[in-house]
Amino acid sequence: MLQKTNPNETLKFECETGNYHTFCPISCVAWLYQKIEDSFFLVIGTKTCGYFLQNALGVMIFAEPRYAMAELEEADISAQLNDYKELKRLCLQIKQDRNPSVLVWIGTCTTEIIKMDLEGMAPRLEAEISLPIVVARANGLDYAFTQGEDTVLAAMAARCPERTVLNSLDSQKKENFSSSSLPALAQKGVQKESEYVDHPPLVLFGSLPSTVCQQLTLELKRQGIKVSGWLPAQRYSELPVLGEGVYVCGVNPFLSRTAMTLMRRRKCHLIGAPFPIGHDGTRAWIEKICSVFNVIPQGLEERESKISNGLTEYLNLIRGKSVFFMGDNILEVSLARFLIRCGMIVTEIGIPYMDRRFQAAELALLEKTCLDMNVPMPRIVEKPDNALQILRIRELLPDLVITGMAHCNPLEARGINTKWSVEFTFAQIHGFVNAREVLELVTRPLRRNQAIDSFLNIKEKKNISLFVKEG
Repeated sequence: MLQKTNPNETLKFECETGNYHTFCPISCVAWLYQKIEDSFFLVIGTKTCGYFLQNALGVMIFAEPRYAMAELEEADISAQLNDYKELKRLCLQIKQDRNPSVLVWIGTCTTEIIKMDLEGMAPRLEAEISLPIVVARANGLDYAFTQGEDTVLAAMAARCPERTVLNSLDSQKKENFSSSSLPALAQKGVQKESEYVDHPPLVLFGSLPSTVCQQLTLELKRQGIKVSGWLPAQRYSELPVLGEGVYVCGVNPFLSRTAMTLMRRRKCHLIGAPFPIGHDGTRAWIEKICSVFNVIPQGLEERESKISNGLTEYLNLIRGKSVFFMGDNILEVSLARFLIRCGMIVTEIGIPYMDRRFQAAELALLEKTCLDMNVPMPRIVEKPDNALQILRIRELLPDLVITGMAHCNPLEARGINTKWSVEFTFAQIHGFVNAREVLELVTRPLRRNQAIDSFLNIKEKKNISLFVKEG
């Protein structure tokens, strides 16, 4: 029986020595090529990489996705061919056939092993063919497949326009922002000649569907905060302006490399906020941004309550049930925090890798949520050993296990309800309105089993009644 929370209890962190049972990070191509509409992704690897992209991404025979494979042969690996000439030929063909605004080279494990100098070849080739080339090494040496996006965005951050020296107008805005009149203005809810308050530029980073980006932008607009741009943008020409004085905030917990690049190389100010996953996370994310800009948020409590009231059907189904995260996509802490807020008990959070500095605000919100809901603090296990996790699952008998695709069928065969963690990566789970989508995914196996049990009970009753009639 699980005990209630001790007020003095804190989160427990452990680290095991398991393998990284996760997809290859080159799978980030699947959602990035759709997000950056004028891009083309060239994955440089072996036939194995090509087979993975074909099977994992479900390429249809009539589809023309904006990505391709540059397959390395034995002659390439043994340095008998000229890599530069071959890549130039492929890039010229891509430019002629597709005419993209930017070409993204995705390096794989093989390019790392043979020390292929992609960063050295790209500037020279870019000048020859007059096409921007971004190099990202999203290979299997990363901890989780979602970090492929992190690598691409970190490389793309270097291509964003540089913010110039503040002109007199910007200086005036800066003075207005630093003045004591701004908090009073925000308290009164009054805005001068504009629907936005005066604040430094804000750029959000993380690849989300355009509709979700618009939702989050609108939520901040309601608080008088203007979003200056997104990284990545829908088009390469619309990349946000970065530099000193620009504030940045992430929307996904696996973007620590991008955050570091924005701070160190582009001199931006990082807003360390929880991530806008679930209605509670979205509220905390907006509140943190507002606090940085000295804006008092309005109506967030009512908005969160309204969303929560619309989820009653799902909440009644999962309240009091336990969930176990085996670790796959680095979204585990945010999802666990949201499910605890919804009434579930999280027994363990397995996660391939976690940057505690980048997720500090999320971890603090997780701890606060456990105290508010009066449930035990979950143990957080980095680099979990799956064999040991199976033993713990047998002991704890959770109502649901969220895990990678490789473990779902074996666990289902042993009577454990499972959910593919990769589905949360591709689903729209950010923002207030998408809290329902998270619960839809979580409750699907529970509702399916309820339907099966109901069907079997009805069938059993019919067999009994038929037996009685025949008797």
